Amino acid sequence: MSSELWANPTMIAFLEATLPGMIAMLGLIVASGFFSASETALFYLSRDELRSFRVGNRRERAVAALLSDPDRLLTAVLFWNLLINLMYFAISVVVAHRLFDALLPAAAGAYGLLSLLAIILFGEVLPKSSALVFQRQLASLVSWPLAIAVRLLDPITPLLQRVTRLSRRTFWPHVSREPYLNTEDLERAVSASELSDEVIRQEREVLHNILDLSEIKVEEVMRPRGSYVALPAPVRLADLDGSVPSSNFITMVAGETDEVVGAVPLGDFSSIPKESLEAAAEDVVYVPWCASVAHSLQLLRERFVSMAAVVNEYGETVGIVTYDDIIDTVLRPQPSRAKRLLKREPVLEVAPNRYHVDGITTLRYLCRRLGLDFETDGDGLITVAGMLYEELEHMPEVGDRCTWRGFSIRVIDVSKRGRLRAMLSKQEESLDV
Repeated sequence: MSSELWANPTMIAFLEATLPGMIAMLGLIVASGFFSASETALFYLSRDELRSFRVGNRRERAVAALLSDPDRLLTAVLFWNLLINLMYFAISVVVAHRLFDALLPAAAGAYGLLSLLAIILFGEVLPKSSALVFQRQLASLVSWPLAIAVRLLDPITPLLQRVTRLSRRTFWPHVSREPYLNTEDLERAVSASELSDEVIRQEREVLHNILDLSEIKVEEVMRPRGSYVALPAPVRLADLDGSVPSSNFITMVAGETDEVVGAVPLGDFSSIPKESLEAAAEDVVYVPWCASVAHSLQLLRERFVSMAAVVNEYGETVGIVTYDDIIDTVLRPQPSRAKRLLKREPVLEVAPNRYHVDGITTLRYLCRRLGLDFETDGDGLITVAGMLYEELEHMPEVGDRCTWRGFSIRVIDVSKRGRLRAMLSKQEESLDV
């Protein structure tokens, strides 16, 4: 019976018209599924997964390299997928036309419909669904073929960009960029909106903290030099003296200098190895002390790293800021760099209108605690200690006094490491303890 079926003239005509095209279309479906799955697998990787890929095996490092320029990667994936789909449908039309010429119009219609369903199901739906489940494993497998596909498109990428610009200027010449909206306007909108009356106070604080990121300098958020663990390679567990740093990072430095060259993320270890911790070190990015926190956060996210080294105008490292430090600044209702470092409240009210204040406290946080409007000045003062240095014009000593915005300040403690504590009170009150 089966031999009679294959010997049927209609079946022979059907196979002659469809077999070469079906083989080619099957290969194109596999290629379309590859690019569809690759797009989903790579772009659904979390930031923490990409961080681990940067220090992983060669395939994982290739994935991190591809995603370092996501626009280039996405352009290549969409281009090849579109080209493959166009070839697929072109072959489908040719095969359907052959069936029609072979006096099989019903088969031609059914073939066209089944071809469309096949590319949707096996070229898009199933590959993308599978990539969501096995994204980490799949991303590693497709890294090298995808890197070749991206590299092949590089020579014509500038041409595609010029065609895109020409098309936009020809068909949409009046489309313009949205006008820039200042953060002050956004803050007023948040304060005046109905949403700000409905959400709880902490949520409003978070919204304002997000908007403040473009105004706060990274110098206000960073961990100053000397407040974090900095070690040259090789690094052993014994070097930590049995305790994990508060930043959850070991900062790698070059030799005996303070120049930061890497960071070991201790929080990523399920168990900390005893030797060669530097093997797990991540790269760091470098930002000037005057950069905004928003810019630093954007740089950390673009490079998929968790630490930035803050440098001064001479290129010297003056501190570090981690991704978690910035997130803490956003999510806490009253963020404080001093609170993170000291692990306690840096402004303590010891009596009505009398406060003990640590020198590392930022003036922004102090104003918030005292109910004052924070005003930046041309001197670039950041901390209470910096303000005291400016007012006293010498290294503070116990008993030194000055005034600041209606408060009298007296230095009550100075440690050998340069940290100090001061007493603040209203000027009409006595500063005696």
